[in-house]
Amino acid sequence: MTEPTSLIHELPTVTVRRTVVSAMANNAYLITHRQSGAQVLIDAADDVPAIRRMLGDAAGDSAVPAALELVATTHRHWDHVRALAEIADGVPTAAGRDDATGIEAESGVAVDRLLGHGDVLEAGGISLHAVHLRGHTPGSMAYVLADGGTTLIFSGDSLFPGGVGNTENDPERFTSLLDDVEERLFGAYPDDAVVLPGHGDATTLGAERPSLPAWRGRGW
Repeated sequence: MTEPTSLIHELPTVTVRRTVVSAMANNAYLITHRQSGAQVLIDAADDVPAIRRMLGDAAGDSAVPAALELVATTHRHWDHVRALAEIADGVPTAAGRDDATGIEAESGVAVDRLLGHGDVLEAGGISLHAVHLRGHTPGSMAYVLADGGTTLIFSGDSLFPGGVGNTENDPERFTSLLDDVEERLFGAYPDDAVVLPGHGDATTLGAERPSLPAWRGRGW
C-alpha cells in the first residue's frame, strides 16, 4: 500500500512531507529547507519510486534546487530500511550507534554518522536533535525539529498514539522504553509538540501525557 505524498507541515524555515509505503504502512518523512534546498529523509522504509516522487513533489518547496543531503534512520528493523540502499546511494546516512550493525545487516548500508543521545544532525540549515529511546531496539532514535515555535518529534516505533512501541512482552525493555520516553520526550518538550510516528497518525505529547500512568500500569 502506497499513498500519495502529503504536505503535512509548512513551517517558517522548512516543509515536511510524508508518504505511506508498503503493506506495513510505514511513514517516510521528508524535510526540505526553504532557502538552502537541503533535504533530510527520515526512514527510507520501502518503495523507492514513492520516495522519489516525494522528493520530486518537494522540489518546489525551496527557493533553489533541492537536494537530498542526509537519510536518518530511526531504528534497525527491516521494514524501515528496505529502500535505504537505493535512496542513500551517495547520500550520507545517520542512525543510533547501537543499531548501526543491524541496519547494515538488513540493508547492506553502513551508517556514516553514529548517534548518541543529545547529538545534533545538521544539513543545510536543518537541525535535528537525536533522542535515544532504549527498548524497542537498543539504538532507537527519535529526531526532534524545532522551527518557528513548532516542535516536531519523529518518533520512529518508540512512541505512538496510545502507547510506546513493541517491547515483545519483556518487562525490562518496556520499563526502559517508557522511562526514556517520559524523561527524554514528555519531560523535555511542550504539550503542543507533534509526534510523527513510524506508522499511523500523528498525535501530540499533550494528548498522550494523561495516559502515561495507565501505560505503565498495563505494562505495554
